[in-house]
Amino acid sequence: MALIVQKYGGDALGDKGKGRVRSPDDPLFGAQFIPEKYKHIARIVKRTREKGHQVVVTVSAMGDATDRMLAMAHSLMDKPPVRELDMLMTTGEQQSIALMALALEAAGVPARSFTGLQVGILTENLFGKARIREISTEKLSSALDEGYTPVVAGFQGTTEESELTTLGRGGSDITAVALAAAINADTCEFYKDVDGIFTTDPRICPSARKIERISFDEMLELASLGAGVLQSRSVEFAKNYDVTLHVRSYLHDEPGTLVVPEEPEMEDVVVSGVAFNRGEAKITLLGVPDRPGVAAEVFGRLGAAGILVDMIIQDIARDDDLNDISFTVSRADYDQALELAEKLREELKGSRVVGDPSIAKVSAVGVGMRSHADVASRMFKALGEAKINIQMISTSEIKISCVIDESQLEDAVRAIHVAFESDKRFVGNKD
Repeated sequence: MALIVQKYGGDALGDKGKGRVRSPDDPLFGAQFIPEKYKHIARIVKRTREKGHQVVVTVSAMGDATDRMLAMAHSLMDKPPVRELDMLMTTGEQQSIALMALALEAAGVPARSFTGLQVGILTENLFGKARIREISTEKLSSALDEGYTPVVAGFQGTTEESELTTLGRGGSDITAVALAAAINADTCEFYKDVDGIFTTDPRICPSARKIERISFDEMLELASLGAGVLQSRSVEFAKNYDVTLHVRSYLHDEPGTLVVPEEPEMEDVVVSGVAFNRGEAKITLLGVPDRPGVAAEVFGRLGAAGILVDMIIQDIARDDDLNDISFTVSRADYDQALELAEKLREELKGSRVVGDPSIAKVSAVGVGMRSHADVASRMFKALGEAKINIQMISTSEIKISCVIDESQLEDAVRAIHVAFESDKRFVGNKD
């Protein structure tokens, strides 16, 4: 008998309608409650229990409920207090756990719902993006011992002062992994509308294949680089506490992708996946002084403003003791970063600032890069043959990322994928 944590996201529970909505007055606004979706999940849980396993269920708010509540708050004031936002947004998961417990009971599965406060998820005293400090397992263990399936609200916790907090976007994934670690679960299963982790997005590259097993480090890189299947903080948590993850579909019973500690044979594969991110922008400070402390001043000011910098390139100093500094930021931070860069240019007496909000980042990821010397050349050759210019390059032990023009992103993804798809991991999962 195994102990399994199963996490179901908003897509599995509700209908997000036709794209994002901006106003509570929009007739498409809000998540649509679909009873059959809850009944379907209840059947999955029941089948798992009938195999002799114990199950803890973690759920998100249904559909676009979180976006709906944020829009409600912003319709009343531009900058709602974060405490009140957390108080509001935790109600989405509270609806989900009650409805899920009812669906399980109706299916003949004894169930009990728990909020983050009730189950004992203790967090830092920080609203909007709290981190979990500890989890009490007493109530979960008691419920399991009594034959119940606990249904726990994701995304939320409580401080020592009993203030409700949320864990930030993707926080339900973190809840699921943290619960699995706390109760020593055998597996933490993530039920999605995809079959597992793919070598790249099949909508862009039809030859993409599902990966059977991938290492924590590879999955962490892919998640941080834009692969949206798992939230990067949850993967990091799983790695730190050695929690096996299983990404699978709620639409059928076929196995998905296991995320596990690195295995020796994984290094036989050069590239495990190709990730991409459309949401970046590039800023270049031209003609700034080449002297100690300038880079610290630039990036210190950006950091103080809460702007996360991704890639950085500083050119070799010219004869006039000037150089150029280029960096990338989230496109959401572009306007603020550009304004700050212009102020820095004035202070440093630089020549000008150039911004480009239409870039994208494409990355090849694989632990096999540690033992294969030709990865960069193969990747750059593939991009060159596709007539794609590389603007910036960043590397790590298991990753190579390139900044390119956004208009060429899909061509770049396909070119890189084709360049490496003859390798073992790419062909090993073909039907």
